[in-house]
Amino acid sequence: MTLLREDAPEPVQLEPNLWSIDLMEQDRPFRTTAYLLLDEYPVLIETGSARSHDRLVSQLRAIGCPPTDLAYVAVTHVHLDHAGGAGQMMAAAPQAKLLVHPRGARHMADPSRLWEGASAVYGARTEALFGAVQPVPEAQILVRQHGDTLHIGSRTLTFLDTPGHAKHHFSVLDPKLDALFAGDALGIRYRTGFTGWDFEWVMPSTSPVDFDPDAVERTVAMLQEVPFQWVYHTHFGRSPKAEALAETERCAGELGAWIRSVYRPGVALDTIVAGLRSWIAADLAKRGYDAPADLEVLDIDVILDAMGLMHYAERLAR
Repeated sequence: MTLLREDAPEPVQLEPNLWSIDLMEQDRPFRTTAYLLLDEYPVLIETGSARSHDRLVSQLRAIGCPPTDLAYVAVTHVHLDHAGGAGQMMAAAPQAKLLVHPRGARHMADPSRLWEGASAVYGARTEALFGAVQPVPEAQILVRQHGDTLHIGSRTLTFLDTPGHAKHHFSVLDPKLDALFAGDALGIRYRTGFTGWDFEWVMPSTSPVDFDPDAVERTVAMLQEVPFQWVYHTHFGRSPKAEALAETERCAGELGAWIRSVYRPGVALDTIVAGLRSWIAADLAKRGYDAPADLEVLDIDVILDAMGLMHYAERLAR
């Protein structure tokens, strides 16, 4: 199944050489974006899932940069909503290199364990949600360590190890844009176009299986010392650096403390989901937002976040 809805958003030019492509994850706008950075050597940041591949290719062509023009494709981490379509994209762009965290490279070359892990979370719905993953030829994979740089023409990108959401996560610093492409490392920005609400906010993603509030705190402390003004989230769009760092760190710490206080061996997932909904409602009220009583629109994350929090608590218990 492909995502080529006629009413889907067109690519948005954010800066003279930066485009945002809405990948229509699970057929919903303002959920997941890929970023196209145009320079002498064009870079695509994120591929989304395999279900988004046809849409991504069509939007790249609409911008005037088909896959055969890409020099690099970067995936911030190897979760399927960020890198599930990497195999298809690299097949469409055989001249390009896939930039990936050292912990994620083997899963791009052989995605079998990645698929098993996703199936443990999503069950029989995995392929319907994300499409089938394909391996990336090892010759196309280029690992980027913490602090590595990449010259792409008029700018030099720097790759920063940013765990907390996932151990296999890097973020991409572009000093020319004064911005960090942060994947999920600095949370999700919930847009009005996604929720239908009249406010936007940032909250960390605690989805399985690597959420670690202590690692989030270390990542935020490291990024505080790195000069940039803006954060580009994969989910979804741009936040000021101060907001993204502060709210990601605060919420991660508070959510870690909350799950440690309520977790008991054998506790039902439904209990944690209900508790997390209540926590979110209370936190939004504390921020001064008037959120609807029904938070169902957030369930795409709430259920996964509850599972990730439980996994974190179970890991501590072991």
